[in-house]
Amino acid sequence: MSSFSQNCDYTLSGTVTDLHDGSLLMGATLIVAGTEQAVETDLDGKFTIPNLCSNTYSIQVSHPYCLTKGFTVKISGNTTKSFKLEHHIEELNQITVEGKAYSNKSKTMLENTIAEEELERFSSGSLGDALNSLSGVSSLNTGNTVVKPLINGLHSSRVVIINNGVRMEDQEWGAEHAPNVDINSVGNLTLIKGAGVLQYSGDAVGGVIVAEASKVAVKDSLYGKTLLTAASNGRGSSLTSQLTKSFQNGWYANVQGTLKRFGDFEAPNYVLSNTGFFERNASASIGLNRFNYGIEAYYSIFKNEIGILRASHLGGAQDQVRAINSNRPLIINDFTYNINSPKQDVTHHLGRIKGFKRFNNFGKLSLQYDFQRNNRLEFDVRRGADQNNASLDLQLDTHTLLLDLDANLTDAIGLKTGLMARYQNNFANPNTGVRRLIPDYDKYDLGIYAVADYRLNDQWLFEAGGRFDFTYMDVFKFYRTSFWESRNYDQIFPEIVVEELDNQILTNPQLNFYNGSATLGTTYTVGNNYKLYFNYSIASRTPNPSELFSEGLHHSASRIELGDLRFNSEIGHKVSLTLQRDNDIFSFSVNPYINTISDFIVIEPTEIQQTVRGNFQVWEYRQTNAQLLGVDVDASYAFSKNILVNSQFSFVKGYDRIQDEPLINIPAVNSRNEIVYQNSEFNNIRLSLQSEYAFRQNEFPDNNFEVFIPETETMEVVDVSTPPEAYHLLNFNSSIDFKATKTTTLTVGFAITNALNTSYRNYLNRLRYYADDMGRNFLINLKFNY
Repeated sequence: MSSFSQNCDYTLSGTVTDLHDGSLLMGATLIVAGTEQAVETDLDGKFTIPNLCSNTYSIQVSHPYCLTKGFTVKISGNTTKSFKLEHHIEELNQITVEGKAYSNKSKTMLENTIAEEELERFSSGSLGDALNSLSGVSSLNTGNTVVKPLINGLHSSRVVIINNGVRMEDQEWGAEHAPNVDINSVGNLTLIKGAGVLQYSGDAVGGVIVAEASKVAVKDSLYGKTLLTAASNGRGSSLTSQLTKSFQNGWYANVQGTLKRFGDFEAPNYVLSNTGFFERNASASIGLNRFNYGIEAYYSIFKNEIGILRASHLGGAQDQVRAINSNRPLIINDFTYNINSPKQDVTHHLGRIKGFKRFNNFGKLSLQYDFQRNNRLEFDVRRGADQNNASLDLQLDTHTLLLDLDANLTDAIGLKTGLMARYQNNFANPNTGVRRLIPDYDKYDLGIYAVADYRLNDQWLFEAGGRFDFTYMDVFKFYRTSFWESRNYDQIFPEIVVEELDNQILTNPQLNFYNGSATLGTTYTVGNNYKLYFNYSIASRTPNPSELFSEGLHHSASRIELGDLRFNSEIGHKVSLTLQRDNDIFSFSVNPYINTISDFIVIEPTEIQQTVRGNFQVWEYRQTNAQLLGVDVDASYAFSKNILVNSQFSFVKGYDRIQDEPLINIPAVNSRNEIVYQNSEFNNIRLSLQSEYAFRQNEFPDNNFEVFIPETETMEVVDVSTPPEAYHLLNFNSSIDFKATKTTTLTVGFAITNALNTSYRNYLNRLRYYADDMGRNFLINLKFNY
């Protein structure tokens, strides 16, 4: 009789990684079914299971922030195997309480992020206020309430905003058109300073801002939060609340709403009359999220009524000169909550339905349809029967269809590719009784992209991609005959004339634009602390309708704007290099860049023009070749467990290469330094003192012009070019947590902005000609987590 002894000395070893980005997961548990063996991955995500026989085993792999998954492994000797888990980073609505919850948008560009806890400090502010806290980001302001992000010197249509997976189409062409995004609906805010994220767009010459909702755990739970903010300046408050219900089977629902009401804000020495606002927002979502498939429906409404500084709308030429030369606004009234003309009234609807399906050995396929309706009303100071009628009434409807594939072709190669189709209709209501600034048009966009990344080894990662976009515009536009002939359009575009009337011409421009974009980059990792990013990107941007067709008074901007039908697409070439050190004690990033843009479209003042509604500056668009270069620096140093110092420095220069002069509205050099004390063992108390210094902008174009003053029959120079002086601001922020009940936490915060009540004017504030910026502001914040 013979006996058989099976060899059970084999080992199974390998790693557990994130399915999406390949990051190693430490603390994952592997259980071998039918045995009592269980091991955990180490700090490098590695594991070893000894004493296995030549057999087929079922192995269960779990992680605190992942869906548990079973694998079958055949052992016929010492075996190496890598297991991939769904780490809840890219699905429609998944969250981790700790750890990584959001994926990288670009593999070869440094991303700046603002997490939910930090965003809550801007609850009473705007998306632009929050972004302004990042290096390289400034804000193009219209007073205190309209804040438009400006990235490395670029803004408006050059900055693409993705809100909950939807590219915002909210007439972002205007300098005073703030993004219609409720900061309180955002769970994570990511900034990419460049056009390297081709799945979102190919025309982001300035950069991409991605606002994502808080993600939801796949478990049975009901939770929410309420934030209340009261502020002294503007004598207003903000209330926002959110409630989420989730289920173990993957179903979830979320509702959220915000209400903000502020009266006139105040400079250190006077009231900024007619600068209040009234904002009402709401959103809701429902969906099913499982490992292999999911679907979500989402809807939001954003409504904001915004007062525009009354002193910016004046009468004759003499008033304009007096206002610009005066240290105080020419119109100062008592504080009020009333919002009168000039003002904006904006309503933005956004609806989205998205589904995904994961296929074995193929990848994740996502299909999304979204609809947006933006209705913009602008009210001028009018008399008689028209005083309550809007001077500008635009309705912009946008339909978009997206098909995306995210696949791991091999363990080392990832691919993202997709298609985009978009239809947009703009209707300019003729019943305003005012010449329409933006005409009626239909716009069609088609796009296709592919981005691949290749991990050569633990040190090197490469990324390359391309995108092609086609745009067709079908426009109906009335031109004044005098303007039409002054631009020689009658000689250049005679074929687009539909009808000639007494003093105007009806035209039908039909324009085609073919835009190519690309990115090429690499990331080199040095040890555990250092990374070096290099990225080269080409972005091609179609001129927006304002740049092409503007011809009239932009009421809330208080200026006449003139576009040009002859414009070509902008083409930007940006090279950026980033050195990053990520360490618990000392971290920093240094990001130099150069952005060369051909056919760059710039708008600048040229004269003052008298109209029946008053005296207004005239701003004209023109094309040139531009170059922007600069550097952003971030650093943090932990002096101890509880004390941290943060520093930021941003420097950008912009030049007009054809006229050999600086570009207009380029941010001045600025720096921020902050010292933070935080103690998690003492009610998570946090105290911070921030110093912000903005240097004077010493490089600017001379756009001054002379105007005739009828009252004195003299010519006077209107100085619209000289930047204001440098300024220094001190800000204070604090918070402390209290346990209200077993399930409820109360966070109390107190903050002061412009603590020294400094009088200053920001070069990038469009209303700096007429008034100082906002003075000291005390804020109290109450947050309930339940």
